[in-house]
Amino acid sequence: MAITLVNPAGLPQIDVYRQVSVGTGSKLVFVAGQVAFDADGATVGEGDLAAQVEQSYLNIGTALAEVGASFEDVAKLTVYVVDWTPEKMPLFLEGVARASTKLGVTPLAPGTLIGVAALASPDYLVEVEAAAIID
Repeated sequence: MAITLVNPAGLPQIDVYRQVSVGTGSKLVFVAGQVAFDADGATVGEGDLAAQVEQSYLNIGTALAEVGASFEDVAKLTVYVVDWTPEKMPLFLEGVARASTKLGVTPLAPGTLIGVAALASPDYLVEVEAAAIID
């Protein structure tokens, strides 16, 4: 694997992801923001944050697989959530957990969650983008 995930001493030990990733591969992979749509472009989980998080992560997995990568190669995730409040964290984590189970990977790479006013469509509650490194 080109990615090593690390939780440094002195930083919070978070179960679902690691604080640092170290990449040693030679190819960079950048996946455009993925929202909760299926292969036909239909919205999955309309109004359901957990379902949309799950589908967005699964779409990242599909994109990575197309170029010979997986979530184990991801160095950094960025997540945009519409109208974010801390009260939404349990639903967000539920979606991440379901996706992680289906993808067979835990913990995930470091990530940043950013609250936004809106995304490309009012149906979208979350958008996830990824940067990966492969050999």
